[in-house]
Amino acid sequence: MTGAQYLRCLNGIVLREALRWVHQRGRFVSALVRPLVWLGIFAAGFRFTLGLSIIPPYQTYIPYEVYIAPGLAAMIQLFNGMQSSLSMVYDREMGSMKTLMVSPFPRWFLLGAKLLAGVFVSVVQVYLFLAIAWFWEIDPPPIGYLTVLPALILAGLMLGALGLVLSSFIRQLENFAGVMNFVIFPMFFASSALNPLWRIHDASIPLYWICQVNPFTHATELIRFALYGELDWLSGLVVLGYLAVFMALAVIGYDPGRGMMARRGGPPE
Repeated sequence: MTGAQYLRCLNGIVLREALRWVHQRGRFVSALVRPLVWLGIFAAGFRFTLGLSIIPPYQTYIPYEVYIAPGLAAMIQLFNGMQSSLSMVYDREMGSMKTLMVSPFPRWFLLGAKLLAGVFVSVVQVYLFLAIAWFWEIDPPPIGYLTVLPALILAGLMLGALGLVLSSFIRQLENFAGVMNFVIFPMFFASSALNPLWRIHDASIPLYWICQVNPFTHATELIRFALYGELDWLSGLVVLGYLAVFMALAVIGYDPGRGMMARRGGPPE
């Protein structure tokens, strides 16, 4: 296989995912409405109880909605990763997944291309969210819109890889909604998306350690620091580690000879 053939395959998969996103207007609207509801209603309601939050290491007071904005950006990527995996389950039921997997391209490349396609869509959604959030006076430094891009790509890859792992375990499309709820909401609430880790530590030590091992926490912190032109090395390394683990599990899960698809009789004809 030549490099041009790999590039053509990648372009086709990314274009297919982009066209699916464009034609599914409900998916586009829900991706924006969900975090904006949290930002406009949830943050306003907690303004009176939480007031202004102190975030180490800066020890400065910031509005609560400014604090949760990076967490909501990560939530967009989390939901998009799950929705992209939902399309994998759908394609497997329709039989198109089998056509893709029997192509001469390596399985890791096909899954990686699918992952990149989902990340492309999620990054566009996050930037649209940040543009609208500007009207809530969430205005990071201009350089932050550029420095956050690598963090969004890395976090999107990790969360999308998690979705691929889940989709390899799910046989039927109707079972995916329950699994999504079982994964998304615990990951979101048991993280630093809504409250700083130091505040969670003061409230509950067990919950604090759950947040520390939660990959969504580190995705949120990576985006939060990058949005203001800084790099959280620890969160970056943790996200990289989870990405490697999830991607390896996804490749195994979609291997007809070893993974879950083989134990379930492979993709339907």
